[in-house]
Amino acid sequence: MERFSPTLRFYYTLTDNPTVTNWLLWVTITALAILVYKLGFAKKLPLLKSLIIYLFLIVGCLFLTFLAIFLPITEGLMVAAAILIIYKVRLRKEKKAGTI
Repeated sequence: MERFSPTLRFYYTLTDNPTVTNWLLWVTITALAILVYKLGFAKKLPLLKSLIIYLFLIVGCLFLTFLAIFLPITEGLMVAAAILIIYKVRLRKEKKAGTI
């Protein structure tokens, strides 16, 4: 159990069910990946193009979930989301102050 990533261990101790643990890990990774995409990379696109991007993002998160069993993928996405949130807050604050 100690070989697994911290997030997987947390979810497993929370549920004691491997199937639910994997689904929770996938949902967490997908939500964090969508958040990081929205904060850092998303542009205004037509609806169909946005749906295609999100579909590929969701499918790609399945692969990331397999990697996240042993690697700290979730923790890396959390750090990326935190950095992007701080950046967006500071950018908005500076725009409001008129320094940019």
